[in-house]
Amino acid sequence: MLVASPWRSAARTDPGKVRARNEDAFLDAPQHGLWVVADGMGGHQGGDIASQLIVASLAELPVQEDFDERLKGIRQCLHWINRRLGQELTVTAGRHDSIMGSTVVALLVEGSRAACIWAGDSRCYMWRGQRLYQLSKDHSLQQQLIDEQNMSVEDARAHPSAHALTRAVGAADVLTLDVLELEVYPGDTFLLCSDGLYQGLSSDALGNALSLTAPHVALERLFDGALRGSARDNLTAVVIRQ
Repeated sequence: MLVASPWRSAARTDPGKVRARNEDAFLDAPQHGLWVVADGMGGHQGGDIASQLIVASLAELPVQEDFDERLKGIRQCLHWINRRLGQELTVTAGRHDSIMGSTVVALLVEGSRAACIWAGDSRCYMWRGQRLYQLSKDHSLQQQLIDEQNMSVEDARAHPSAHALTRAVGAADVLTLDVLELEVYPGDTFLLCSDGLYQGLSSDALGNALSLTAPHVALERLFDGALRGSARDNLTAVVIRQ
């Protein structure tokens, strides 16, 4: 029997102003305490197939009572998808120099425990105590240049391959996931989003939207702001609030 979730959420995706196809996908399942955003890798074959496979597979996971077992199941599922994408590409394309992949960022909540799981540059933010925190850290060349070469954010962002991913589901034989576990408090608000959304908005704009009480109102504010800009990429966001 399902127990009413203390979490409310709202989700939306939009192709943006330039791309004809939307390769983003999301899962909005407050009744299971699970939310996901996946961004198919643009320019590669099957980006939309990869993102939809991630969302559909995670949606089918059994809802176990033990938080640690659920977290383990999510990680195992993503590793399985990583292997499957590599196998499918070999069968359908017969070549190893192509990629069928997707970023993923997932939020699992059970009681006062939460975990953010990700690979790629889709992000998880948290709004707490009138402050915005970026919980995930991008797996991108830009972030790598900042971390390993002490480059400034401005110089790293100007690199011609700044947005190239260093990790994604389906991008390599072995998938490495990052996991951040945390305790949640009443009033916490989370945002999962693809890079198409956050690249068009300042931190202040993100925080101002997440400060709004109702998830669907916050979501509308985010998309209104992003779509006023160039919106060159697909936009996807899920807002989750206790």
